[in-house]
Amino acid sequence: MRPDRDFFYRLADAAKAETLPRFRSGLSVVNKQATGFDPVTEGDQAAEAAIRQLIEAEFPQHGILGEEHENVGVDRDQVWVIDPIDGTRAFISGVPVWGTLIGFKEHGRSVMGLMDQPFTGERYYADGERAWYSGPDGDRQIRVRDCGGLENAILFTTSPHLFAGWEVGCYEAVQDRVKLFRYGVDCYAYALLAAGHVDLVIETMLKPYDVGALIPLIEQAGGVITTWDGGRPENGGSIIAAGSAKVHAEAMALLKAS
Repeated sequence: MRPDRDFFYRLADAAKAETLPRFRSGLSVVNKQATGFDPVTEGDQAAEAAIRQLIEAEFPQHGILGEEHENVGVDRDQVWVIDPIDGTRAFISGVPVWGTLIGFKEHGRSVMGLMDQPFTGERYYADGERAWYSGPDGDRQIRVRDCGGLENAILFTTSPHLFAGWEVGCYEAVQDRVKLFRYGVDCYAYALLAAGHVDLVIETMLKPYDVGALIPLIEQAGGVITTWDGGRPENGGSIIAAGSAKVHAEAMALLKAS
């Protein structure tokens, strides 16, 4: 049995009750890495715990894969994929482009998902067939746009500094071809792509919980999302999402040729 939109929204509301009061509050931050900076806040941990509690009560037979707590039953037919605050760096910087990601997989494939931005009051939801927006300017079905070609595309990546080695040249080859490129909005970039505002997102070093909720959102809005080698993106890694098959193919050709 698949969950419905009301249940996804209940999960988002539970997470929001933990994240939004802590946003721009001067909360404490813990670095998860011995070298580098991988921040986690009490908001991340409390929000994921709240989501898990509801799932375990309503769907105890489902597995759960999350960023902040122990995974449970990830080999089951139906698995939830949770990132309570995607964009923690934005969260601790007071920038409202972070989001709560709640995805749902069946037999290894991401089929439903929600991205919730509590501060702006926006929700992007994939119901298994179509993608939807709900926010201050109303509710509507969303679709990607076709910009015609890479030369007309708006490209997003979280940060060019995340690319390393051979990936640097690959990414720059695409960036040099697009009309406009912007940095730094994490999961929000994928939501903008699904809603037809931007055309291309290219990233690397993603975890399964970074993309689990976003895969169905892009696909059910009519877009394409794969790994850089054209494979399924459920396991993360180097990811490319595009609003049209043509833009995806043009960017992929540059990624492979570089």
